[in-house]
Amino acid sequence: MKILIVDDNPTNIIIIREILKKEGYRNTESMNSAGEMLERLGYYDDAPLSSPASKSDVDLILLDMMMPEMDGISACRLLQQRERMKDIPVIMVTAVGDSKKLAEALDAGAVDYVTKPINKVELMARIRSALRLKQEKDWHKERDQRIQEELKLAALIQNAVLSLPISDPLFKIDALYKPSFELAGDLYSWYSLGEGRYGVILLDMMGHGISSSLFCMFIASVLKDTVSTYVEPEKVIQELNRRFNMLYIDNQLVQYYFTAIYLVIDTRYKKIDYVNAGHPPGLFYKENGEVVKLGTVCPPVGLFDKIEAPTQTITYEGKGHLVLYTDGLTESVEGTQEEQLDWLERQLAGDHAFPKENMRELMFAEEQPQDREDDKCMVWITLEGGNEQG
Repeated sequence: MKILIVDDNPTNIIIIREILKKEGYRNTESMNSAGEMLERLGYYDDAPLSSPASKSDVDLILLDMMMPEMDGISACRLLQQRERMKDIPVIMVTAVGDSKKLAEALDAGAVDYVTKPINKVELMARIRSALRLKQEKDWHKERDQRIQEELKLAALIQNAVLSLPISDPLFKIDALYKPSFELAGDLYSWYSLGEGRYGVILLDMMGHGISSSLFCMFIASVLKDTVSTYVEPEKVIQELNRRFNMLYIDNQLVQYYFTAIYLVIDTRYKKIDYVNAGHPPGLFYKENGEVVKLGTVCPPVGLFDKIEAPTQTITYEGKGHLVLYTDGLTESVEGTQEEQLDWLERQLAGDHAFPKENMRELMFAEEQPQDREDDKCMVWITLEGGNEQG
């Protein structure tokens, strides 16, 4: 534990060092000016003001308020400009009894002050208080740093379960994904079911953040087995509802659920079977320019013990593209829900191939404050048509 003593009067430095030594604080350094202190702390290094450079080895500064060239208040303000120095507690040592000056010192970043002539009991009480405060701050900063590192690792794991693009002759699928925080409540997956069929799901968990991402990871863990076993949209959604309700969340004040749209696309017979469980309608653009909305057919998953989820079917000829998305895309646009959907429908029209970079720039750019955003996800499916097989 290191304490800096900054005073232009050598006698004051000797007095303070002797008091500290008798109380067991022997690791001290002394400076005769604020400029020397700033030099010692590395204030004039080339690092940017906000740079989180290496942590300072100084735990406390006893800073004289009245010094030539630069006073303690000005020096304290400068310390607040450096990320690695702003949390070093500063106790002003002053002979000034002016309450306005003392208030100015505290506003400049000092945590406390002691008056001259120095009272040993008062000085040590204020030092112990300042050091306890710094230890608590350091503990919280280290804990927050560990949490941030763990969140980044969790985000990498969450991204690892997302499906990779597929580019087959009759079926192509890709996605864009932007969490609102480190972890997200959106999840997409797709699977080859054999014989030219593909199962595709996009879901949006209630809320965002850690709790939603954990629920998403649970669903991700059961998806492949559920889709490969049940295949049919109605049965897949019902099984996911059963699995989700098995979690038995203790906090009944919050009803956890998720919206989802699940499709089985058969490229041989050019048909799409789907169930939309409270999710925004998918948009299917046929080759002739017609747009078909894959609307809601049942409640979200997890709201009820059992749900009816009748499968809907649409057919197509030739080329087309189908876009699934979460409501984070439409909610970033002003207007009613109908106006938002009309806007999105216009943006997604055109060529059937996925204009990935255009969509990224248009819909996934940083535009709003983080706390106003929702997770954003878009899944783009290109259907190439081809000859029907019997």
